[in-house]
Amino acid sequence: MLSAASRPYIDASVPVLREHGLAITTHFYREMFADRPELTQLFNMGNQANGSQQQSLASAVFAYGANIDNAAALAPVIERIVHKHASVGLTPAHYPIVGHYLLGAISAVLGEAATPPLLAAWDEAYWLLAGDMIAAEARLYQRTGVAAGELTPVRVIRREAQGEQVVALTLAAADGGPLREFRPGQYISVEALLDDGTRQLRQYSLSGESGLPTWRISVKREDGDQATPAGAVSGWLHANAHEGTELKVSAPFGDFTPALDGRRPLVLLSAGIGITPMLSVLRTLAAQGSQRQILFAHAARNGRHHAHRADVQWARERLPQLATHVSYEAPESGDVAGRDYDHAGTMPLTELLSQPDLQRFIDGRFYLCGPLGFMQALRHALVSTGVPVAHIEREVFGPDLLDDLL
Repeated sequence: MLSAASRPYIDASVPVLREHGLAITTHFYREMFADRPELTQLFNMGNQANGSQQQSLASAVFAYGANIDNAAALAPVIERIVHKHASVGLTPAHYPIVGHYLLGAISAVLGEAATPPLLAAWDEAYWLLAGDMIAAEARLYQRTGVAAGELTPVRVIRREAQGEQVVALTLAAADGGPLREFRPGQYISVEALLDDGTRQLRQYSLSGESGLPTWRISVKREDGDQATPAGAVSGWLHANAHEGTELKVSAPFGDFTPALDGRRPLVLLSAGIGITPMLSVLRTLAAQGSQRQILFAHAARNGRHHAHRADVQWARERLPQLATHVSYEAPESGDVAGRDYDHAGTMPLTELLSQPDLQRFIDGRFYLCGPLGFMQALRHALVSTGVPVAHIEREVFGPDLLDDLL
């Protein structure tokens, strides 16, 4: 619990963090990476380049300060971060380094306003949070049965194109044994040794069903544009991960894991590469012969960017109660309505749920995965329709994860 002496300084600094948070986190990362370049192996340098990592940390620091006495609100956010930390092998030894540079950034950006009592208060608050996360990460490593940073050698045994930008890679243990079980919706980190000699880890959702001796991931090649750099790791995997290629991957992590045995209807809503964790859920339910009512709705740009159509058809053949819907934002001349897609434009969720044969899903559990704008729009539509916020879960890592706290 934060001390009485520190509390007024944390409370008073919340509006300051709102104003200067991005400057603080930008300074933090710049100075830390300059002094400790080896830490770039743990961070997504693509997100550093586009600024999303700095914004995420700024939002997290502000949300923590604003909710420091609200453990219930912070718990799900911390849980998701803990899984992400475990997937890249964070250890207790990293926390003093981060604390040093974070306090230094607050001091540098705020200048004279960063008085010794304010810095002492944030040092105390940081270590309260760090202690909770270190303990949670230790429990997660123990539960998972791996050491921090432990990677498993795997071999690509199958590579399939899934539209223009996605390849599905089926992975088997390099020693021929079975891979560990996972919960549908989880992800693994994949190690890439890039051509410039740097090492990077990226997280990819498992897109196949659980219960098999193999894993499958589906990797979208991020080509980039004038505003966004190309994805270094996704490009490397597309160019280098062929059948027979050996990779190193982490154990499965992640808490975006729908309960498969629930009684309420299940609604899986995805866009683009966000289809991958939903496929894992859908395929697992189909393999188990689930009797649960399921709505699987997906949005793609067009047919060339519609991945894993065959997986959904495979599930439909095994789940007669499954309802599906596909929206193409901008269908092309070769895309056929009624065969390839059901709706032209953005996903019409409100209209979809108002259809008589789909109204039963209003009382369901909703899971969203895709671009932030897509998830924000659908979440707003669901809440406006009367779906309780507690019945909606999103696969989010960035600032949007904190929007209920800010």
